[in-house]
Amino acid sequence: MPIFIKTEKFKDRTLELSNSERNKFLLMHKEWVKDISNSGHYIHSGYLINEKKMPGGGGLLIFEATNYLTAKKIIENDPMIKHDLVIWDLQEWISIDGSQPKFSNHLG
Repeated sequence: MPIFIKTEKFKDRTLELSNSERNKFLLMHKEWVKDISNSGHYIHSGYLINEKKMPGGGGLLIFEATNYLTAKKIIENDPMIKHDLVIWDLQEWISIDGSQPKFSNHLG
C-alpha cells in the first residue's frame, strides 16, 4: 500500500495560544492517530527537533492509504487541520528501489 507523508508547521495564531489551549488540540490529534492505528492502519505521528533537542521544526505524519485522494480525506480529519491550526503539505513517498517497507502493526 502506498506511503504518504504529511508535514506541518503551526500557524502564527496557533503559537499565540496558551500552552494548555495548544495541548488540548495536541491531545485531540494524539487520540485521532491512536484511533486510526487501533483500526489496523499503519500511522505514526511526531514532531521535529533541532540538534539541541528543541522543538519547532514542525510535525510529521507517516501513514498508509490506497491513493492520494484517500490520504487527503484521512488527514482532513486531523484535528490540527480541522481547526485550521497548521500549514500542511501532503506527499506520497516512493522508495528509490521500488520496495515497500514492512510495518510491524500493519494488518492485511
